Amino acid sequence: MKRNNILKMFLSAGIVLGIATACSDEFLTLQPQAQYSPAALQTAKGVEGVLIGAYSMLDGQGLDGQAPWENDIQSWVFGGLTSDDAYKGTDAGDQPEQSFLETWDFQATNGHIKNKYRGLFKGAARANDAINTLKSVKDISPDRAAQIKAEAQFLRALFHFEAKKMFKNIPYIDDAIFNLNDLQSTKVPVDPQAWTKIENDLKAAAAVLPDKQSQVGRPTKWAAKALLAKAYMFQGWNIATGAANAAKLGEAKTVLEEIVNSGRFKLVDLYRDNHDASTRNNAESIFEIQYASSSANADAANAGVGLAHPYASPWGCCGFYQPSQNLVNAHKTENGLPMLDTFNNSDVKNDQGVKIDADYTPYEGELDPRLDHNVGRRGILFIDYKIHNLDFIRDQTYAGPYSPKKHIPSKAFTGINGWGNLTSNNYRILRYSMILLWLAEVEVEIGSLEKARALVNQIRTRAANPAGFVQKATQGATRDAYKLEFTASGAPVPAANYVIKNYTAPWSDQAVARKAVRFETRLEFAMEGHRFFDLQRWGIAAEVLNAYNAVEATKRVYKKGATFVKGKHEFFPLPQEAIDQSEKDGKPTLVQDPSYK
Repeated sequence: MKRNNILKMFLSAGIVLGIATACSDEFLTLQPQAQYSPAALQTAKGVEGVLIGAYSMLDGQGLDGQAPWENDIQSWVFGGLTSDDAYKGTDAGDQPEQSFLETWDFQATNGHIKNKYRGLFKGAARANDAINTLKSVKDISPDRAAQIKAEAQFLRALFHFEAKKMFKNIPYIDDAIFNLNDLQSTKVPVDPQAWTKIENDLKAAAAVLPDKQSQVGRPTKWAAKALLAKAYMFQGWNIATGAANAAKLGEAKTVLEEIVNSGRFKLVDLYRDNHDASTRNNAESIFEIQYASSSANADAANAGVGLAHPYASPWGCCGFYQPSQNLVNAHKTENGLPMLDTFNNSDVKNDQGVKIDADYTPYEGELDPRLDHNVGRRGILFIDYKIHNLDFIRDQTYAGPYSPKKHIPSKAFTGINGWGNLTSNNYRILRYSMILLWLAEVEVEIGSLEKARALVNQIRTRAANPAGFVQKATQGATRDAYKLEFTASGAPVPAANYVIKNYTAPWSDQAVARKAVRFETRLEFAMEGHRFFDLQRWGIAAEVLNAYNAVEATKRVYKKGATFVKGKHEFFPLPQEAIDQSEKDGKPTLVQDPSYK
């Protein structure tokens, strides 16, 4: 592909080449002013634009003819629908490729898998192009040049990390391999050292990146260290056996403790503040994918979760990514603590089959308050829109009575160009609560159970903050109106029977402690696209997901017969297109995972 074609591709993605490091915080939302000649790239301003081209791939909107949710880094399609957190949702005929993913029918020809792979390696290519372009730039300070390279290395590692957790074996394309004028050079076999190269990129980036960036959206050294710790955590267990890898967990512990001891981050007071556009880039945030919604620049909006909105007004589309009954049941508590082994023995009450105008009283048993931040359910106020009801659901018989809620911002931050599903809500891909729970995982495996308990209790203490509970509301004059309820003293009334407490008894059983940390991880990050990959890295995906499906198949008829095959479905197949296009000297350089042959 010629350089001028790449230029056009960059410009169409909303890249401005005249950006300088001192411009406004919203550095990813500016519009292109003109096209530049190839020589313009080999300048200080030009290389900044090439770098932004790499950033632009984070939102999943950089592939021609491809829907953003197929490549969105939030991965709700691949990390949510394939797990016990969510159903595909909507109705049976919509986006059938996702239906195959939900039932673990992973095919190398699935368009979603193909486009995810394409998007990740296109992002890596753009990061490499920034590094290679930088080599020819003369009018730039050494410090800025070093930081551009570090940012590109971070992005390159992030794109390869996302690929590595999805596909068992991947090539690692670095700047030495990548040549924009000779794309045959990128046709290389899978790299058995891919994890090491991801780690090396992140170590190099962390050594150069600043403690704090002047512009939100650019990684700091702490973002690089957090992603490095995550890379270690993904190597921390043998996926086949579930056995811990002490060496990798030890490396993770060192980095995680460094982040904690830095004092740079803290848990925000309210759980919801990690999920609304009004509280972006807060004290808990380590790295966020930045979005902005305005009629002037719709391409900068968060479209990757566009399908995953309720079917009711003001959205009207599209009903995907509906929470599972299993996830809702996981929020039950007993004396304020999770029901680790028995949570799915009975269901939290739902409105399956209840008419829209019927009287309805929500479940009155004990619940973790995070349920009503994570899930939309009948009779509970849906953020600040209206009371959740049957009209939120496209096909309740097919996909159940619950709506995705967590990623949808308050009214003021959604809806442009006539489609209410485009929002300015960021995706918090790395935040401090992850650091605490990863560290708790490590402490369990090395036998420091009381340290793990203390870390989990930090998370639970925040969740138990009554100021963060969903407030009770009653229907107003119309079904689309509501009013909040208060006690006689003026205190807000919680929407449900929220009972959440800390673990007060010492932890002495490693297996129970491990289960408690993993359960807390599920609740804290529910519906954020992480669940499948957590089960994968712990080596328990087959056990958990087949038990889940055995129960869910009695509720959702299309799940009957679905089986998660251990040793196969932990990873997705390499796209057939990628294998076909990897041919060099008459032979493909990429070889399919033997499990899918």
